[in-house]
Amino acid sequence: MTTDAIVIVGAGQAAGQLAASLAQEGLGGRVTLIGDEPHLPYQRPPLSKKYLAGEIELDRLFVKPAAFYEKNGIGLQLGKRVARIDRGSRTVILEDGSGLPYATLVLATGSRPRRLPLPGSELDGIFYLRGIADVAAIRARFEQGKSLVVVGGGYIGLELAAVAVRHGLKVSVLEQAPRLMARGVGPLVSEFYEQLHRQEGIDLHLGAAVQSFEGRDGLVRRVICNGGFDADIVVIGAGALPNVELAQEAGLATADGILVDALCRTEDPAVYAIGDCTSQFHPLIERNLRLESVHNALEQARIAAASICGKPPPAVQVPWFWSDQYDVKLQMAGIPSSYDDAVMRGQPGRRSFAVFYLANGALVGIDAVNRPADFMISKLLIGERARVDRAKLLDEGVAVKDSRL
Repeated sequence: MTTDAIVIVGAGQAAGQLAASLAQEGLGGRVTLIGDEPHLPYQRPPLSKKYLAGEIELDRLFVKPAAFYEKNGIGLQLGKRVARIDRGSRTVILEDGSGLPYATLVLATGSRPRRLPLPGSELDGIFYLRGIADVAAIRARFEQGKSLVVVGGGYIGLELAAVAVRHGLKVSVLEQAPRLMARGVGPLVSEFYEQLHRQEGIDLHLGAAVQSFEGRDGLVRRVICNGGFDADIVVIGAGALPNVELAQEAGLATADGILVDALCRTEDPAVYAIGDCTSQFHPLIERNLRLESVHNALEQARIAAASICGKPPPAVQVPWFWSDQYDVKLQMAGIPSSYDDAVMRGQPGRRSFAVFYLANGALVGIDAVNRPADFMISKLLIGERARVDRAKLLDEGVAVKDSRL
């Protein structure tokens, strides 16, 4: 390995994009990428949607094909786990005791599912969905007429529930909060999705805190929650935790993520961090954020690549997210954690509407359901901190772009 080596720890979408960006700048021969799964860097969003449904093959998940890494001289150490980082000698130590020296280290360690330490949680048939192997294990038990209980009414749980019910499973969703996707969307959108899933045949329960799991012969058979729910399969989607342990043990600062600056650098100038594992100040939102999104992973990868190459970073963008459930695409932009007005445009009954979130007259967020045009222009307006006319937003005869004051 060269003395100017770049080591990437992690093999998710952020790591894959970073490797691609560095190769584009001619630095591929300096890069080694380490991942604890046996797979090439891959996209995770399709796991709970098209890949689970069997609509796309495994190779469609990969950020780049194997030939790309070979052509660009990018070293791959897959199926290997990093034990620790020695910042003094600038060396990454693997679990097998071998070491990789680095000039620049990038942590793209991602996040992991939040586990529920409840009685019976060790029973066979209880799953968390995070990786390719998880999908294979879940899909192997997808049989028509089987009972699936999804614990958690967030994006992943609801996406999985939508696929399962369309495959003929009997699906129950148990959500502890009083509404669905409470951390990601406003009440009007939560209400729409509650009705949508009930219409599609989901047995949905809100304010439902799971107490335990019961089994027979080592297999899960029942979820105890305000009574009981029969279950042949249980999938838990209770949020995610950032993988910060390597950074913490190396003495790097963390606070709900590895703390990084505008260029994705940690306090150690030789160490960067990108993706779900990071906490970064966002100038548009004006506070530190840890964003679990493809957009953030790709943007931070490009920012880090530019910094490593001594180039100016790309412009900061408005955070955005999406979720596909049935034939409904939800697109969200902004982080409207504090707003004083919510304006709805369109018709939820026709599965086509948008909710605009305003703060002191400025557009700060949007939840768009099957409204890609409204989403795209709103993303620009949010980035401009544009003030908008509420009456014009309500009037479908006026284009959203013309609502700007």
